[in-house]
Amino acid sequence: MGETGGNAAESRGPARPLPADEAPFDAIGLARSLLRGIRSGALATLDPDGTPFASLVTIATDADGTPLMLLSRLSAHTRNLLANPRCSLLFAQTGKGDPLAHPRLTVVGRATQTGELRARERFLARHPKAKLYADFPDFGFFALDPEAGHLNGGFAKAATLTRDQLLLDLAGAEAIVAGERGAVEHMNADHADALALYATGSGAEAGLPWRLTGLDPEGMDLMANDRTARVVYPERVSDMGALRKSLVAMAARARASDTQG
Repeated sequence: MGETGGNAAESRGPARPLPADEAPFDAIGLARSLLRGIRSGALATLDPDGTPFASLVTIATDADGTPLMLLSRLSAHTRNLLANPRCSLLFAQTGKGDPLAHPRLTVVGRATQTGELRARERFLARHPKAKLYADFPDFGFFALDPEAGHLNGGFAKAATLTRDQLLLDLAGAEAIVAGERGAVEHMNADHADALALYATGSGAEAGLPWRLTGLDPEGMDLMANDRTARVVYPERVSDMGALRKSLVAMAARARASDTQG
């Protein structure tokens, strides 16, 4: 018999993550949840000589999921971005036990400064204490335009994502984006009980002062102190009427479930 040229493991080569749409788990849903739920992460930029430089930054997201940062021009990472916008952001979920058992997402792309009012509003809603220094002349808001993502959902759960899989397509949902701030203010002022139901229904801790920081065609972002919760609607909404119907139905189901429990 002739030689086989090595064993089966050698012929297969090193293991590689699957594209998100081929992964045996909801890679896109998990990646988007990490994007929306993680409020700080590691930003990797390039020094002028090409040396990788990693630092800790606070993060929010635009309506489509684009990562947003508030950075000082006095910081090394900001000087690096202004010279070379290529960078990556690590969104890592923490918890008990082995840190590598928890999901994390790396997003690579280019970060540039933005003057969009919505970027400012969404960032400060997520990080209200940043209002103390957001208007300092050396600070500016930056948006990371993703090119790709690498998701590790825990042991033996990895996937790669495209830009379109990371971000929401806002086409046809312009009314949601335009009406977001008014809806957020209304829900926080008049429907704190419903927000608590949405949060606990998504698996978040009960008994906390949950408030709405943002919403989009796919779901809502809630926060209580330093805790966050991502609540996904039963189906995508494209206008404020559909949003109201979805929220009413979600609250009714949550109340019924709470009563039965």
